[in-house]
Amino acid sequence: MSANAELLQRSGRIESAAQKIPAPRVTLTRQSNDWNPEEFAHEQIRGLVRRVFFASGARPVRQVVICATDPHTAVGGICDHVGRALALETHADIAVVARDRASLEMSAARDGCRENGEIKSWATQTSNNLWQVPEWAMRLRGEEAGTGRYWLSRLTELRRVFEYAVIQGPAAGVSSEAGLLGQLADGLILVLDAGSTRKATARKIKEALEGAQIRILGTVLSERTFPVPERIYRRL
Repeated sequence: MSANAELLQRSGRIESAAQKIPAPRVTLTRQSNDWNPEEFAHEQIRGLVRRVFFASGARPVRQVVICATDPHTAVGGICDHVGRALALETHADIAVVARDRASLEMSAARDGCRENGEIKSWATQTSNNLWQVPEWAMRLRGEEAGTGRYWLSRLTELRRVFEYAVIQGPAAGVSSEAGLLGQLADGLILVLDAGSTRKATARKIKEALEGAQIRILGTVLSERTFPVPERIYRRL
């Protein structure tokens, strides 16, 4: 079966076995009284990476889309952390596709500029097996970004060049493109902001994604603070 046919199959159905995979939860911390929140966050990201990419299951995971539930939640740093943690777990080539403001501004200025050459030639190598890929470098002249045909061809090229890809997607609560990406890739990770994401909103988005047969691989709770000491928290 060709790569295109395989991706089209994924967009239409999700295997029932994938529904049984428990979704890992990750908490990113921002402050604490007597312990290192950054170290804890790194541990949680490593756990997420191992469960999502390396847990035994019916379907291997090679391409993951990371989306916030609302447009005000930053996910670029989380994508970067996931990519770096994944690079420590494998020698395979990994791409982190960024949609930050600088990338989007460059995309608007250079829309459809790439006429030939594979994606890796436009990427920035940050370690032995990790590349940062700006979204504008994914585009070919004449393509309409954001459509199913566009993402199908781009994800096919990513699969050909990189064994793993971490893709920063748009907010799942306001963009249908997030769901499209979740269907064409191997699944989606949702990012919730502890200070602003409402439970009802998160539940509604989760139900909508599951209704569209999108594989939710896990959730990340960002901007969470822990008032309890580390020695107590670790016993919870």
